[in-house]
Amino acid sequence: MSELTLEEANQLDEDAFVNRFGSIYETSPWVAERSWSEQPFSSVADLKGTFEGTVEDASKERKRELLDAHPDLGDRTEMTDASEREQASAGLDQLSPEQYEAFQRLNERYQEKFGFPFIMSVNDESPEAIRSAMEARVEHSRDEEFRTALNEVHEIARLRLDEMLTS
Repeated sequence: MSELTLEEANQLDEDAFVNRFGSIYETSPWVAERSWSEQPFSSVADLKGTFEGTVEDASKERKRELLDAHPDLGDRTEMTDASEREQASAGLDQLSPEQYEAFQRLNERYQEKFGFPFIMSVNDESPEAIRSAMEARVEHSRDEEFRTALNEVHEIARLRLDEMLTS
């Protein structure tokens, strides 16, 4: 997908906007659908802030669905192209059998405690750093981790938008 300028993004009709930005928040096109009406965006920061505000204004159930849309880290199941690239940048597509099993155990423990997958912006992180973050965050309270996971989702979306838009 080619990069787009902010001016070009501001000229997209709703269908084209959702088609272009609907994957920014992992398989949750409702974020782009609800954000489109805020055009024109004055800057890339404004566009990012609008997307984030749309998520923050959503119901807790909708936010939970957004978290649930993310794949487990280190899992070998089917995922979006963006998630695949991000996990590969962190080496999660090349885990040893021992590392893979450790990630699976941590993913299960995290999911059992919080009821949604562990989410972290993993671009260029190491498997060891991700595992360490998982081990630390599984000790959080439910509310603290819900907020942390949403913040990570926003960071992932910001990075994805940076890849889609030219300065």
